[in-house]
Amino acid sequence: MDTDLLRSFVTVAECEGFSAAGKILCRTQSAVSLQIKRLEDRMGESLFERTSRSVLLTPAGGRLLPYARQMLKLEDEAKRMMGADRQGETIRLGISEEQAGAYLPELLPTFAREHPEVRLELVCDISASLIERFQEGLLDVVLAVRHGPTHTGELLGREPMVWAVADSVDLAEWTHLPLALNPEGCIFRAHAFAALGRASRSWDVRYTSPSPTGVNVAVQSGLALTVKTPRSVPAGCRIVDAGEGLPELGHVEIEIHRSPGQMGEAFDAFCTALSRTVTETESVESAEILGESSAACAALPGTASTARR
Repeated sequence: MDTDLLRSFVTVAECEGFSAAGKILCRTQSAVSLQIKRLEDRMGESLFERTSRSVLLTPAGGRLLPYARQMLKLEDEAKRMMGADRQGETIRLGISEEQAGAYLPELLPTFAREHPEVRLELVCDISASLIERFQEGLLDVVLAVRHGPTHTGELLGREPMVWAVADSVDLAEWTHLPLALNPEGCIFRAHAFAALGRASRSWDVRYTSPSPTGVNVAVQSGLALTVKTPRSVPAGCRIVDAGEGLPELGHVEIEIHRSPGQMGEAFDAFCTALSRTVTETESVESAEILGESSAACAALPGTASTARR
């Protein structure tokens, strides 16, 4: 079997479409379709059911898929053992600056010791831009905030969104809220607009930057309000208390996207380590937030008796 055809087959199966698979494989949709046709001719069976809305595996395709994945893994292992990949595997990671600061300091030293031959290309941007690059085949794995359903996103956890402001700021002095946010396309920006709209609060975007540093400088200087996750609130700033009159923002979902065409052992280990780091960090932070909330409730008069009822 031609492993190049099998790689295209696995990618189409994971993406549930020829166009999306073509972007990941850096091939045209027609080229991917031709490869699948060649594989189907060799297998003597149809591997996909094609409709105007979806591309799904046939029973024959479902039987072939686990073998195809295993064969691609064996090919990658054989290349490493025979020295065909002496320069080391390169993993192209897309991640936001704030997520990189939160998760990579713990992950990278351990991974580098276990896989010293692997090279990491790191691209920091807002989630929407990273997903576009991934779908174009320019990134191998992306850690992102979910903006909408995709074929490749695997949900890792949820994070609360909070209002953040400089320690010195008294929100009561702002009748017209000045905001510092990421550009259009950022889900934090969308949630801020929606929440303020529901609360009928007057606001204006005074500072816009795709970089957390650009946003943080304005907030730390006491010039604006922004939206963060608790782990990303910058130094010199505080989370706005619920009693200060701002609307709740809800949660965002964190997901990982990994290229179906990547089957290497090091790549699998990196994705597993990244997912584990995120989920473990979120579990600890959720427990801390829950503990703080419980302590605050216990301090309120009558809270304990109300809870028992």
